[in-house]
Amino acid sequence: MLLKPTTHDWRIIAHYAGRLIVAVGILMLVPLITGIIFGEWNSVLDFAIGASVTVGFGLVMTTVFPQTSDLTTMQGLAVVAIAWLLAMIFSTIPLYLSGHYLSVLDASFDAMSGFTTTGLVLVQDIDHAPNALNMWRHLMTFIGGQGIAVLALSVLIRVSGAGGAFEVYSGEAREERVLPNVARTARFIWTVTFTYMVIGVTVLFAVLLWQGMEPVKGIMHSIWVFMGSWDTAGHAPQSQSIMFYHSFPVELVTLVLMLGGTLSFGIHYALWHKRRREITRNVESVGFVISVALLSTGVMAGLVAAGTYLGLGELFRRGLYQVLSAHTTTGYMTIYPSELATQWAPLALLSLMIAMGIGGIASSTAGGIKLLRVAIAFKAFVLEIKRLILPESAVVKQKFHHFGTRVINDAVLRNALLIFTVFLLTFFGGAAMGMLFGIPFTEALFESTSAAANNGLTIGVTSADMPTLLKLTYIVQMWFGRLEFLTVMAFFALVIAAWRGR
Repeated sequence: MLLKPTTHDWRIIAHYAGRLIVAVGILMLVPLITGIIFGEWNSVLDFAIGASVTVGFGLVMTTVFPQTSDLTTMQGLAVVAIAWLLAMIFSTIPLYLSGHYLSVLDASFDAMSGFTTTGLVLVQDIDHAPNALNMWRHLMTFIGGQGIAVLALSVLIRVSGAGGAFEVYSGEAREERVLPNVARTARFIWTVTFTYMVIGVTVLFAVLLWQGMEPVKGIMHSIWVFMGSWDTAGHAPQSQSIMFYHSFPVELVTLVLMLGGTLSFGIHYALWHKRRREITRNVESVGFVISVALLSTGVMAGLVAAGTYLGLGELFRRGLYQVLSAHTTTGYMTIYPSELATQWAPLALLSLMIAMGIGGIASSTAGGIKLLRVAIAFKAFVLEIKRLILPESAVVKQKFHHFGTRVINDAVLRNALLIFTVFLLTFFGGAAMGMLFGIPFTEALFESTSAAANNGLTIGVTSADMPTLLKLTYIVQMWFGRLEFLTVMAFFALVIAAWRGR
């Protein structure tokens, strides 16, 4: 029997969702200041309106519904689900006002794509977009990669009680508390991010200067490309993505940043504290290496057989780069989308889609099913084989290393298989929707997988002229995939309980 949520429940949810939205509104000051620096006064007005409306709405929610109560699990999950939707809605305001979107829905699509670090875009004429707009497009991915709640728990809000903080934190599909206190964990995540940001931006800036880019443009592009790479988001300031730079060094730097972004913050914490063996023992990092090796072999074999690219250099820059971009769910491309549709052999395309679907490592900036769940499913399969061939009296256990030795039990396996199954259903459900509009199965499945796994690689389906219903489908897929379904399901359960509960 569903228990009907009380008025008190809704007041708590509204209060804390309002706090998170205030954080989003405050961050709109960054592109506003960028616009002032570059004299982009139309953009300044756009973001002044956006920030005022967003902060105003958040303050109304927190004032009208004052709370000091701690959050329950259901309330915390609902706060996160609602906050991500509200973040999309309010971020749409300055995007649409910029004039670079054909409709409010297109601007909403890009806002959700940014916050979920997906990277599929409907923006128009991005090559001539103002710096303020580009700053917000990339800042959304930067916020989303670490998490809206992680940002808020770090510096902008206080959630009463450690339990309430953890419910908000875990609602963004994060399970690891690398430090005992959730707020301290959130601050550690930002410490790691800003440390690598200094290094990554410096290296990218040096490379772009060396290639002859003007210094001011170089520093802006370095910041934006870092955000797109580290947060495995794939947003780029130019329509040609990473191809715009025609630079092997830029591609190498982005590869390193993508790999860094797909490592969990738990692994980063272990490395920072010189526990380097964790990366060679952790089931996810080991599984990532094995998966990349197998899928890269599939891609290379398909490309070589088809004669798509000639020479190891081209295979690396066009083939392996796409595999790593897909597996880390970054979505940067060194080829045109049409090449995937017309020049990649079926084996290469299938391997790339599997990489997209699996995604990166849990509790990182990456999306997808996650290596941890794939590893658990594989080890459970091995466990069943052992049970079949060993005597019935034998006690069989299957262990794996994930920040310590863990044993596969029914609860662990059930959780992994549930999310695994729901992801697969979402991939094929989105593909079916695409096929309703006449898109061939392969292209429809590719784009659906990219949206639900928060990947951003495109085979050419995503465009401003695609059907409205397909845009809405991808928005929902991006939202579901980023929060890994359970948070959104908990929110819908709360809504159903309010309607039919007792």
